[in-house]
Amino acid sequence: MPSSRRRLLCDDGNIQTMTVPEPTLRIGLIIPTLNAGPAWSEALAAIKSQSVPLRRKLVVDSTSTDHTVDLARAAGFEVLVIPRVEFNHGGTRQRAVEHLDDCDIVVFLTQDAILASEDSIAALARCFYDSTVALAYGRQLPHLGATPLEAHARLFNYGSATLRKDRAAIPRYGAKSFFCSNSFAAYRRTTLLQLGGFRRDLILAEDAEYAARAILAGYANIYCADATVRHSHDYSVGEQFARYFDLGVFEGRADWLRRAFGSHGPQGARYVASEIRYLWRHSTWQIPRSILQSLAKWLGYRLGTGERWLPGGLKRKLSMSPGYWK
Repeated sequence: MPSSRRRLLCDDGNIQTMTVPEPTLRIGLIIPTLNAGPAWSEALAAIKSQSVPLRRKLVVDSTSTDHTVDLARAAGFEVLVIPRVEFNHGGTRQRAVEHLDDCDIVVFLTQDAILASEDSIAALARCFYDSTVALAYGRQLPHLGATPLEAHARLFNYGSATLRKDRAAIPRYGAKSFFCSNSFAAYRRTTLLQLGGFRRDLILAEDAEYAARAILAGYANIYCADATVRHSHDYSVGEQFARYFDLGVFEGRADWLRRAFGSHGPQGARYVASEIRYLWRHSTWQIPRSILQSLAKWLGYRLGTGERWLPGGLKRKLSMSPGYWK
């Protein structure tokens, strides 16, 4: 059993440093997959090298047609295959959480996320030694060979300092308080179930929505900078538009988030300014693309927040998740 040195207040008022055992946590790993592609073998190898034992490993596969399932089974994963039409960001993850009924902590990875250290999962799990922690997410680093736009996104959103984001921190972090990413995140299973689990009716951001509910219920959301993973996307301008359309849909239907945490607006403006400065130093020729992407994000988000005025057929065309609108 791992142990650590802790400073304890004794009955006589003196401080004593003692070695105390850390709690033993039963950890389950969950990965939703669909045709994971060539990076899948690297992702599985990184999981195999982890320093902390995993009680369960589960892949929920949306009927892949490549070798995703075969490689997962060979790596010791349980595999749950579902029809593609049944996949739902919140519902599929909730089904997986309920399936791992003998785990204390459930860790989610996406199929394109590569654990960057042998201690990545161990570092994330250590956050739950604090009983007030409901969820924790790790630091995302850009993939090797990532574009400057990808690299900046990770540098801006995932800093080098670990953060505790609870109700008392809302005035400081605002809407950033409930930021989370299921590309590499962990949840205390009992708390997740007690608070109703992941919602099944969301187009995306089931992780952030749960984080917000957990914070308002008195729990903490931890950003763990020591738990690292390589994960980034080189989205086109059109893909950024669709992604932010979906984000606008999510936030437009969740007014309670804005009332409780404030607006994302100031954060968005800081991001755009930071990206231009970063590209000016590292890749000036990408500044026009950055400006186009920023406009696409803004337009997509605005249309998403007003999606109730749009016909269903158009929403399917604008969205990154057309199946949601069925």
